[in-house]
Amino acid sequence: MQKILQEAIDNNRHWTAHGAVASYIPELAKENPDALGVCIYNIDNTTLCAGDSHTKFTIQSVSKVVTLICALMDKGKETVFSSVGMEPSADPFNSMVKLETRESHKPLNPFINAGAIVCTSMVQGDNGIEKFNRIHNMIKIMADNPAIDINQSVYRSEKLTGNTNRAIAYYLKGAGLIEKDVEDVLDTYFKLCSIEITALDVAKMASVIANNGITPWSNERLMSIEICRIVKAIMTTCGLYDSSGQFSVDVGLPSKSGVGGCIMAVAPQNMGIAVIGPALDSHGNSMAGKKVLEYLANELNLSIF
Repeated sequence: MQKILQEAIDNNRHWTAHGAVASYIPELAKENPDALGVCIYNIDNTTLCAGDSHTKFTIQSVSKVVTLICALMDKGKETVFSSVGMEPSADPFNSMVKLETRESHKPLNPFINAGAIVCTSMVQGDNGIEKFNRIHNMIKIMADNPAIDINQSVYRSEKLTGNTNRAIAYYLKGAGLIEKDVEDVLDTYFKLCSIEITALDVAKMASVIANNGITPWSNERLMSIEICRIVKAIMTTCGLYDSSGQFSVDVGLPSKSGVGGCIMAVAPQNMGIAVIGPALDSHGNSMAGKKVLEYLANELNLSIF
């Protein structure tokens, strides 16, 4: 297995040259575009890593998986999906087009920015600090790492340049989909995207979902089987934005990407996988990371299809 992991890195590292780091958030533009690493956390509580797997990065939109989990735990499926859809999007992750043209004004799914902002507002807490702490604590528990915290430089950069997200959030407020103070919800959202983490942390988080909500290291149930089923379904159909269909054909694993270069992947009843490769394709997904996951899915016969 270690040999296959190393081959996945060696055979696909050249793809980093075909992508580019996210530049619309100035701090992310400083990331190393040549970095490429992978970690697997098996549900039998064993770990394998290769490449630049110790590289630290900000979680960005991978945090949306945990936000959705917390929203489902706190408000239930019916309430969450009364305000957010569950359909794939053919538009970029920060698009407002469908908000204006759909009669309900509901975001298409929880993994585009609009949907994640609504889900953030639904998480338990009277204010942004309490909502952030709720999701942050779940991330730390799922990763089995109490030291996980915000990268303050990225947070400041996110907040200073987040005008598109502000436009989305105020539109959602006007449509009656956000009850709380908009800036408070946005601050929580920016903080969540700025949490600094490693591939091992993300692989362990994915392993909890792969293990139907039970931590492989302590055998503790964190969430219900139903929530895991919902999350895996939406990761499969919506997790890589407007290239989710192509990714499902090529890789076939429930996954979620972030513009920090991470992709979280779930092999149900088997393992959690995380790749890090900050050089992105035109959809905002790790260029080489996708290829690493495709290699592993083929070599280890992981596709759920």
